[in-house]
Amino acid sequence: MTRVYILLIYFVLINVVTFVVRGVDKWKAQHQKWRIKERTLLGFAGAGGWLGSLAAMEFLRHKTVKGKFLLWFWLWTSLWIIAILTALILFI
Repeated sequence: MTRVYILLIYFVLINVVTFVVRGVDKWKAQHQKWRIKERTLLGFAGAGGWLGSLAAMEFLRHKTVKGKFLLWFWLWTSLWIIAILTALILFI
């Protein structure tokens, strides 16, 4: 298995896990349960789950208003997009 496939599998898995974690946090919010820390949610985005996080924001309407959270989320997302574009330019 090449490195590209390993990275692709990682990217898919981290985004699915991120979407699920965001869904769990949304459920906890609706049922007045202890929530998942924002730092943890941002950590998943920073680990590559930014697309899953973005999908959760769109489909679950979760964490779409809080300013500081969104600032950090878009920072991580921008860094990942820059990294992906750089990799595509340099290696493909």
